[in-house]
Amino acid sequence: MTTRQPVLFVSHGAPTFALDPGRLGPQLTALGAALPRPAAVLVVSPHWMTPQVRVATAAAPDTIHDFGGFPRPLYEIQYPAPGAPALAARTVEVLRDAGWTADTDAQRGFDHGAWVPVRFLFPDADVPMFQVSMPSRLDEAGAYALGQALAPLRDEGVLVVGSGSLTHNLYEFRASHGGDAAYAKAFSGWVHDTLTRHDHASLLQTMALAPDAQRAHPSLDHLLPLMVAAGAAGADAPVQWLDGGITHGVLSMDSYVFGAPL
Repeated sequence: MTTRQPVLFVSHGAPTFALDPGRLGPQLTALGAALPRPAAVLVVSPHWMTPQVRVATAAAPDTIHDFGGFPRPLYEIQYPAPGAPALAARTVEVLRDAGWTADTDAQRGFDHGAWVPVRFLFPDADVPMFQVSMPSRLDEAGAYALGQALAPLRDEGVLVVGSGSLTHNLYEFRASHGGDAAYAKAFSGWVHDTLTRHDHASLLQTMALAPDAQRAHPSLDHLLPLMVAAGAAGADAPVQWLDGGITHGVLSMDSYVFGAPL
């Protein structure tokens, strides 16, 4: 019998997270070792946005280094996990059954929103992985609905991962650490309280209700994977907080596990 998989929201921060595990990296590695082994990992990342939903079906996806200006060792990292063509095709069916327009993409590799955090979860790259794109016009309610559409795959052994950033204001990114921004702490604290109260109605109004929401997220793209994860989990799911701290002064690395036994 296939074990129902939990759902993760992971803050992937800056690409240099791959080189500097910080507080979150070891927690993800411990989590990956403790979780029931998935048949595949499905990642929704803001670094793959398309007009309509697309599902990557490559059998041997490339590692995409979709960033510039970072240290050379970052570009030398490969994450050679296999794809999951059969489960990707099944995902297209599940999405269409839920009313989404979805198609396949046989060329798409792993963007850094996928391979950077999953490399900590499964460092041996021995768990198949594939990605589902975010529609470019998605809002909070739409992202939550996308997660709800993906939820049945949990019962087929698929670990759904929303990969974003709990705060993501790159205009205030600090190369050297000068202290954690108070607004990043306040926003992260509000999300923590909202999730632990299982208050998904308020979560869907994060940009209207959370303190300093516009400053924490000048654009929605890195917040929406949290909504995808929450939708896939459902409001009643147990919630576990991974305290990732704040990197570069403004990037909260807080992450969450939904639906795992506590």
